[in-house]
Formats: sequence, C-alpha cells, structure tokens
Amino acid sequence: MQEVVPMENRWNVEVTFEEDGTRTAATARLTGPNAPDCVGHGYSRRNPHDKPEPKIGEEVATARALSNLAHELLEKAAADIEAVTHQEAHLHA
Repeated sequence: MQEVVPMENRWNVEVTFEEDGTRTAATARLTGPNAPDCVGHGYSRRNPHDKPEPKIGEEVATARALSNLAHELLEKAAADIEAVTHQEAHLHA
C-alpha cells in the first residue's frame, strides 16, 4: 500500500455577510499563503411576508457564494491549464 504524505499547503474559506433586513449578501474568499485569488458571491432575499430569520438568509447566501466560488476556481484552473498546454481546457463542474 502506498504511503499517503500530507501536503503542507492549506486553504481556508472565509465567508463574510452584509444584511439589510430583507436581503443577505455573502462573500466567500479563499485564504491561505498559497491560495489562489478567488472570490464567490451569493445572495438571498426574504419574502416580506416571512418573519426575519437571519440564519436562514445566511445559509442560502453562503451556499450560493460557495457555488459561485467553486465555479470561479474551475475557471481559474482552466485558464492555468491553458497557459501551460496552449490548448483549450474543458473542465466540468
């Protein structure tokens, strides 16, 4: 069995919020010494007839921001592949 060697590189995701009572915006950013410069954005809007539940708005906005971050990271990886291979890269989510 091949030995697994842990990598020293570590990326973290930092999520920040802006809220105005009915809308929540989330920004998901990769952080770490060698993390690529990628940011994702997500939004949620509360139905005016629903009672305020900030946690739910944050969950929805965060899920959308992480999805957007994943897309941005795939786009960056494709661009990096193309820079090395000089051929069009096709990465699928």
